[in-house]
Amino acid sequence: MARDTKPPPQDYVETAPLSDEVRELARRGELVRYAKGAVLIQEGSHGDTIFIVLAGRLRAYGSHLANEREITHGTYGPGEYVGEMSLDGGPRSASVAALEPTICSMVTRRTLETHLAEHPGFAFELLAKVIRRARAATLSAKSMALNDVYGRLKMLLEASAEPQPDGTRRLNERLTHLELANRVGCSREMITRQLNDLQQGGYVAIESRGLLQLLKPLPPRW
Repeated sequence: MARDTKPPPQDYVETAPLSDEVRELARRGELVRYAKGAVLIQEGSHGDTIFIVLAGRLRAYGSHLANEREITHGTYGPGEYVGEMSLDGGPRSASVAALEPTICSMVTRRTLETHLAEHPGFAFELLAKVIRRARAATLSAKSMALNDVYGRLKMLLEASAEPQPDGTRRLNERLTHLELANRVGCSREMITRQLNDLQQGGYVAIESRGLLQLLKPLPPRW
């Protein structure tokens, strides 16, 4: 777990977009700064620590040793937390790395237990988070099994794009072809080929800021 040696300022907890109960929990943790690319959690390892994101962005992913590919399970920014899936004592189900310089509050299981004793309602938020992520993992597995690469890419783009005043839709997160490939579960070359075809067909365009724009509804099949 690589960390920057310079500790983050304490006011990150107060300025981060956190709910009241999560902010109270973050105050109890250790503030830690992570450099871009630092791995906070290693898949298969054991640990009982959760990480509350105060600034920056994290990526949760799994690795496939046979073909050396990665699949992105999700990205998490300020106000979100990761690591709760291992609170049952089992091995970590995914790795987590910093996509950019990131500041987290690192909270141990013992600290969490103290917080839950004082704020029992937070247990329902924690349970709901686990259920939502388990449901998302189920839907992702179903998508992988039932859809081809284009079908998975279409689902990702349509779920991520936000409507614009001119009637188009736009992804507000700049994603590289490799990041898209990791989320869809295919090679970067396949994503490049699919996007080039969609651009030539007038379905998508790349804005000057590198953001992907959906110009019209994507075709059901390609």
